[in-house]
Amino acid sequence: MSTYVTPLKDRVPFGQKAAFGAGHLVNNLLPGSLGVFAFFLLTAFGMDPFLAGLLGGLPRFFDAITDPIMGYISDNTKSRFGRRKPYIFIGAILSGVLFAVLWQLDPVNSQMYNFWYFLIFSMVYLIGNTMFSTPLIGLGYEMTSDYNERTRLMGFSQTIGQMAWMIVPWFWVLIANPDIFDTQAIGVRRLSIIVGAICMILGLMPALFCKEIDQANLTNRDDLTLKNIVKNFKSLLHNMVLIFKNMTFVRLCTATFLVFNGFQMVASFSYFIIVFYLFKGDYGLAGTWPAWFSTISAVCTAFLIIPVITWMANRWGKRRAFIYATAISIVGYALKWWGFNPENPWLMFMPLPFMVFGIGGLFTLMMSMTADVCDLDELNNGMPRKEGTFGAIYWWMVKLGQGLALVLGGLVLKLVGFDQNAAQQTADTITNLRLADIFVPAFTAGLAIWVMWKYDLTEAKAREIKEELVNRRGEL
Repeated sequence: MSTYVTPLKDRVPFGQKAAFGAGHLVNNLLPGSLGVFAFFLLTAFGMDPFLAGLLGGLPRFFDAITDPIMGYISDNTKSRFGRRKPYIFIGAILSGVLFAVLWQLDPVNSQMYNFWYFLIFSMVYLIGNTMFSTPLIGLGYEMTSDYNERTRLMGFSQTIGQMAWMIVPWFWVLIANPDIFDTQAIGVRRLSIIVGAICMILGLMPALFCKEIDQANLTNRDDLTLKNIVKNFKSLLHNMVLIFKNMTFVRLCTATFLVFNGFQMVASFSYFIIVFYLFKGDYGLAGTWPAWFSTISAVCTAFLIIPVITWMANRWGKRRAFIYATAISIVGYALKWWGFNPENPWLMFMPLPFMVFGIGGLFTLMMSMTADVCDLDELNNGMPRKEGTFGAIYWWMVKLGQGLALVLGGLVLKLVGFDQNAAQQTADTITNLRLADIFVPAFTAGLAIWVMWKYDLTEAKAREIKEELVNRRGEL
């Protein structure tokens, strides 16, 4: 049990935590809204399902390229305004504006016009969003050097970020409501402007109010010029090789991939089970139950699970907190067998406080542990510090898992016999669907516990590394 008290100089003031959390709210609200709005490419704008799938997949490949590049640029930027904040400021404006522009489609236009419009602006939007989100992650890793304060900072930011998932499920209800918008297309266009404006304002908060690491202690940064572009590219590849050789970090990425991929693979299954098992395929009776299921999940995560996870990590260490939280989530997945009960729909909320321990603990702990790994990398490889590159690669793994989960999730639906054109599903299909909804995330969570079992960057080791780095830099 840790009895260490964080020095005042290593504590992040509440205002800075709130500003950083506002950035994380944007980081959740934009992709969450994008996922909901993408559904209406089919129903509101008449997009062919195959083309809609391409619009969902092709930008991810582009994103996988831009993230590490932006991380490298941010790590090596020399500016009197800092390494991160100038990009966060400009990226917040671009993200908000371009998100709104992206969705100004018109069903009157030809399908191919809308396809190319959306694809091109998706690429442009992702540049702005990468410019915002990648430096933001790097900023969080460097806002404090204290082992426990990092967990408190990430827990606080994740709590604020979860508010996006309390809001996003209701976009389905708003857009499809004819009493609010005359058509779904109008609903998408107008709501995207509102979301973009909110994200732009909130996204500016970290750039305006958060504090970066003292640049006077940062050495050996590359010169970012067009003349050095080949040299810079080689340096980026060298940094990525060093990062992937860091087995402590690889454990974090692998465990995240397993937990998040398993969760995302069956994320839509709860919706299908609610509609086809609890309400016998009657969408009218199902009503807003699916939206409430998602919203209550986010509420439990934000206000119950994340504070408990933060307490566990500070008391027992991050590794044990992750193992305990992930094990509790497996219990939650098992409880879904009894929670989804046609006789009493309210029981669907019973497994949630246990189940969301997995996702609630995942990013709070993993982002905190990645900050510790950045110190380990500086100890082993020297300057420059690579928070931006570490963050970019970590979230690239998350995005890779999410993309793979969408593909595998569809495959699992096919294997269990789900018929999207049927008004009701067979009893065998429902049973298989419910079993997959439990066993897939439980199995991947179990594998993640195995991966993290020998994670060895303890609190004591992290503090030794910190002291050594302070001595190296000549800091007081």
